Amino acid sequence: MKKTASTKDEILHLLKRYKKMSVVDLETHLEITGMAVRRHLNNLENERMIQSETIRKNMGRPVQLYSLTKIGEGHFPKSYSNMTVEFLEDIEAMNGTEMIDVLFQNRETRMEAKYKARIEQNDLKDRVAELAKIQNENGYMVDWEEKEDGVYELIEYNCPIFEVARKYPKACSCEQSLFQKVLQTDEIEQVCCMSKGGDHCKYLIKVADNNE
Repeated sequence: MKKTASTKDEILHLLKRYKKMSVVDLETHLEITGMAVRRHLNNLENERMIQSETIRKNMGRPVQLYSLTKIGEGHFPKSYSNMTVEFLEDIEAMNGTEMIDVLFQNRETRMEAKYKARIEQNDLKDRVAELAKIQNENGYMVDWEEKEDGVYELIEYNCPIFEVARKYPKACSCEQSLFQKVLQTDEIEQVCCMSKGGDHCKYLIKVADNNE
């Protein structure tokens, strides 16, 4: 029974990360048989955690692709409810957009202090690794890797504040500003954002010119 629960979580996490996957894709990642994969998928479909669609190709057999439903998405951390968005809307109506910006900036300042207490490494690579660890603890489902020419790629596959960020882009700009401060570099580019329709949030990070 423990194995079943573990495999269920692995499938949900893979679908969260890759959005749409076939049985063959899942079989490769999980290293279990296609029959075992299908059994877990059937259970998840019965629980309405996932859904499937048939993709027909010009050549070969149709492919069945699986993805998360809204119920499946709810399996992942969401730190802010719709009520939070409503409160922010009320504050904006009473005090204007400037007050919303102040609230996000205050939050950024608090988070900066917390993050800097842990991110004390001298090397950018180590700082990125620690940031990824913190973000994972906060439910962002982060992967990172070192690319060519000293560029680091940091990807967040889940956004616990998605509903807030979709309504108020200031949340995303504050996240990028936070990363710049705790990683000690302004050379951070956001090339993909979930709140703008992307499948994930991706940052490209490199050492600032004045740090080289």
